[in-house]
Amino acid sequence: MIDAGIAALVAITSPIHILHLFFGVVIGLIVGILPGLGGTAGLALLLPFVFGMDPSLALAMMIGLQSVTTTSDTFPSVLMGIPGTSGSQATVLDGFPLAKKGEGARALSAAFISSMFGGVFGALVLSVAIFFAMPIILAVGFGEQMMLVVLALTMVGMLTGANPWKGLAACGLGLMLGSLGAAPFTGIERLDFGTDYLIDPLPLVVVGLAMFATPEIVDLLRRQETISEKPLMGHGWAIGFRDWVSNKWLSLRCAIIGCLVGALPGLGGTVIDWIAYGHAIQTTNNKERYGTGDIRGVIAPESANNAKEGGALVPTLLFGIPGSGSMAILLGGFVLIGIEPGVDMVTYKLDLVYLIIWSVALANIIGAGTCFVLAPQISKLTTIKYTLLAPIMFGLIFFAAFQATRSWGDLIALFIVSLLGIYMKRFGWPRPALLIGFVLADQVEELVYQTFTVYGLSVFERPIVLVLVGLTALSVFAVIRFKNEPADLSATGPHTNQNKLPQLMFLGSVFLFIGMLFVDAIQYDYLTGLFPIFATCLTTVFLIPLCFHLVTSKAPNTAFFDSERVAGTSGVLLKSNEHYIFWLFGMLAFSAVVGFVIGIAAFIFLFLLLKARLSVVRSGLGALAFVLFLGVLSDRLTLQYPTGLLQDAAGVDLPWPLQ
Repeated sequence: MIDAGIAALVAITSPIHILHLFFGVVIGLIVGILPGLGGTAGLALLLPFVFGMDPSLALAMMIGLQSVTTTSDTFPSVLMGIPGTSGSQATVLDGFPLAKKGEGARALSAAFISSMFGGVFGALVLSVAIFFAMPIILAVGFGEQMMLVVLALTMVGMLTGANPWKGLAACGLGLMLGSLGAAPFTGIERLDFGTDYLIDPLPLVVVGLAMFATPEIVDLLRRQETISEKPLMGHGWAIGFRDWVSNKWLSLRCAIIGCLVGALPGLGGTVIDWIAYGHAIQTTNNKERYGTGDIRGVIAPESANNAKEGGALVPTLLFGIPGSGSMAILLGGFVLIGIEPGVDMVTYKLDLVYLIIWSVALANIIGAGTCFVLAPQISKLTTIKYTLLAPIMFGLIFFAAFQATRSWGDLIALFIVSLLGIYMKRFGWPRPALLIGFVLADQVEELVYQTFTVYGLSVFERPIVLVLVGLTALSVFAVIRFKNEPADLSATGPHTNQNKLPQLMFLGSVFLFIGMLFVDAIQYDYLTGLFPIFATCLTTVFLIPLCFHLVTSKAPNTAFFDSERVAGTSGVLLKSNEHYIFWLFGMLAFSAVVGFVIGIAAFIFLFLLLKARLSVVRSGLGALAFVLFLGVLSDRLTLQYPTGLLQDAAGVDLPWPLQ
């Protein structure tokens, strides 16, 4: 083990590894700074580029990206009052008031030091966990693995989001999406809609982007026109460091909390910052100062949200069970480069495990240092209108999705699954639960067959299995007993009961999908049809309480489009979700006629012209720049972008960079 650690340390300090790690860190910092993205979307964007790479170099890039998004997401939280990712929500409460007082530099300094400390501490915890967990891993068989996955799905479903039934149903939807395509044991295609695209399962990169990138960008476009009036930096970099030293024990306690909670599937970045923030309030004096610009309200969540990455890697590396949406994407990346987490990895590829550990620690140090250096310049980016960034981000998202199989099916699937993601966000359904269910679908299907083939019902006589069954039952009881629907049921809230029609239409679409998958599954043999039948029935059971609650509640208003409209900072009603969905549909439809490159260029041009209100020249330059970017990538990656009906009919090859 010591030799593996030393070998990994030598590898990570080589120039080529540091370069790849730094590249991943830079991308992670960028996606953390831009509201609407984050680690999950960033990893989904990166996956197409790591395919075929040396595993150690690909690991350095992915871990570098994953480790620092919760460092740079502090910029929008402190300077804009907008959480860069879900892991920095609590930072807004005291970070933004500090910035408005002219102490933005102090808040950022304390946050970066806390993030670096939490990240390095998480790496140390991961290294110790690997050492002590090996005997447990070697004792885990098919039955134990199956119950671990069941426990993980239960915790993810019931702890992710405000409503446990929505979380469990979202897990079920993920299992259903994962059952599309060829069955793992027979190769028979299930519910392929008559298209060759679903001969294989839905690509992970498509589902990841559709769940976390598109919905966030659409939501932010609806809610604001500008990010900030002016950069709110001020002075106080040294003061921020002294603040952290004065509160070092608070930072350590919150880092420990981050590691522990991060290792629990279903919690992760969505709640860890709030748990740490609540701990800070409970264990410190002058509680009335929190929420008005108290530096402790920045140190606590920032220490925890970076430390959680080390904790979240424990179940991911040891058992192949992702504890969050970003870990689900990371797990897919491992498989993509030929690494299978679990017993074999810890036993025979321990050098790669320690490479990950050293990468986590080094990435946090590089990320925090880079944020310190670039803070004055990055703060100026907060004055940019979000409508300037959104069309470019949409272009990148559709480009990344196209890398999955390089067919029109990728773009169409991204749009369709994005509709699901947009309305899941609108109605308060936890999207990480769906993504984790999707990632674990193949594993669930295989483990169920393997367990009952090897053990039969005697699997429930194994001690560890019985312990895991007990923990699963306890977690279900605890959540049902203590977890309630949030009090805010306003007309624009995600859990509103006031506007039934939108939610009934959404649930109707879900039941339609359930019915189609069930009818398709019952025509197959046992090995092919059992899993989709199980997934559809399970999801239906979880949906029944939701339907009952919605139907029996009062409904003073049933307008569809009006219920989607929200007031911006000026009090003016902004556009609905459907408004931007139609923009994306129009882009795809036009691309189908003229080709992807011309279609995305026209989309960017019109969006900048009509939404960002730029001049014709500037809008054209923005579109041209993105076309050149696509052209360079087509040369470097030997890509052929989807053509349109007109080009196919004419039989003409377009010149670079339009080809």
